[in-house]
Amino acid sequence: MAEQIPLPPEASAVDPALDAARRDHTHEIAPDLAYRRLGIVNVVFYGASGAGDRNWVLIDAGIHGTKGFIKSAAAERFGEGARPSAIVMTHGHFDHIGALEDLAAEWDVPVYAHVLEHPYLDGSAAYPPGDPSVGGGAMAALARLYPRGPVNVGGRLRALPEDGSIPYMPGWRWIHTPGHSVGHVSLWREADRTIVAGDAFVTTGQESAYAVAVQRAEMHGPPMYYTVEWDKARESVRRLAALEPELAVTGHGVAMHGPEMRAALHRLADGFDAIAVPKQGRYLASPARAEDGSAYVRKGA
Repeated sequence: MAEQIPLPPEASAVDPALDAARRDHTHEIAPDLAYRRLGIVNVVFYGASGAGDRNWVLIDAGIHGTKGFIKSAAAERFGEGARPSAIVMTHGHFDHIGALEDLAAEWDVPVYAHVLEHPYLDGSAAYPPGDPSVGGGAMAALARLYPRGPVNVGGRLRALPEDGSIPYMPGWRWIHTPGHSVGHVSLWREADRTIVAGDAFVTTGQESAYAVAVQRAEMHGPPMYYTVEWDKARESVRRLAALEPELAVTGHGVAMHGPEMRAALHRLADGFDAIAVPKQGRYLASPARAEDGSAYVRKGA
């Protein structure tokens, strides 16, 4: 596995003054931004508390079986029966789309994703298999068993606008951050330097079941067992570090903030090959291919 360099004290979780844990275990990290951990993954809620119906956005949709938890967290934060204006996907791996089909249909909302991610969201292609050979722990060891999709929300699927804007999220823009998946995006708000990073980088050792359970705040590259283009993953982390974020919430692990977080992110970017890239793995030498044999790296990637 890749060298795991301990980062504390360079990595710090959002402190209690910024992290108000609600009864539904949702953590508010900004007046209009909150997240909830559902098993091995986070879902993010954009919108002010009490925003009401059609005045908020769900970012990613958890693992299978979490629809009820997402709905209860939304009701607690935005009001009973409050539906989002949209669902925005950072990417479509199984741990981010578990409740997507059901929620999109029940809430009758559009689903926005990068156009290169659409084949894995419209029923036309499955992801390449996970790679247990990267090592790192039980989560990686089980990688070939993880669902590869696809899900099908094709009737509601929309491309993120080419100008970088995000529908229903004024002041935010999306950034193409491929590597973990071909159409992976991160979301960025310049006004307060907040980033929703998806799995471009994460704040827990996602390969290890122990690390996932303990949730110690530390900086890591994208989950190794599902990352298929390491050169692009490196450039994506460097691009995000160059933004000098103040607050970061990722697909896995706790939200982090401040100069210590930035120092940890720069350390990850500068030492990416030693810290994040596995010593072995099926996708190190060549990019993955879709199940149907077509090139995983599509035109325009």
